[in-house]
Amino acid sequence: MTTTRDPRPDDSEPTPTAPPTPTAPPTHADPDAGAAPDAGADPTDAVLAGVGPRLRALRTSRGLTLGELSTSTGISVSTLSRLESGQRRPVLELLLPLARVHGVPLDELVGAPRTGDPRIHLTPVRRHGQLIVPLSRGGSGLQAFKHLIPASVPEGTPEPGVHEGYEWVYVLRGRLRLVLGELDLVLPAGEAAEFDTRTPHWFGRVGAGDVEFLSLFGRQGERMHVRAAPPGRLGE
Repeated sequence: MTTTRDPRPDDSEPTPTAPPTPTAPPTHADPDAGAAPDAGADPTDAVLAGVGPRLRALRTSRGLTLGELSTSTGISVSTLSRLESGQRRPVLELLLPLARVHGVPLDELVGAPRTGDPRIHLTPVRRHGQLIVPLSRGGSGLQAFKHLIPASVPEGTPEPGVHEGYEWVYVLRGRLRLVLGELDLVLPAGEAAEFDTRTPHWFGRVGAGDVEFLSLFGRQGERMHVRAAPPGRLGE
């Protein structure tokens, strides 16, 4: 409620005034009722305001630190941090390398309206010798990926990492090594695993040949609900 101070001196004679005409408060369905439209508002600003949160969601869904992303893109850590927080206006020369590293189309990165085409544009990215193909559109929901660790990549020493979220993996071929906390597991083709990504984890390959696997990742910690046919009923 807005009040108006009476400009008359305190000792002046009060003058009768008509009671104010009551006005209905704006409803919850229309919180901006009664507000004059901002004729100078730029609709582009609203689109660009969503870029920062989208960039942060993409980075964290891939388990990347600002430092790792800086190395991949050539953009300084401070600039990346300001982009994600909305303190730096996203420009084309910054968005292009980010779209390339994250493997998403530029229009998806800036949140441009979809054309209605449901197909996903597969843009593989490489990380630590591993080929990663995003199978879903970027965003803050569940993300699907296809991973390929070629035989040319050494088995290496595990370097577990942590980040927010929940992950499900399914091995398509080869033997996948999963280091999860104190566990050191080997998953052959046809096996699956799911875990909280706040537990230190690492993927690698074991033995000869490539390793190929699928992963579903939920940044908000969603568990995956996978339906499978009972043994002996496949193909019925």
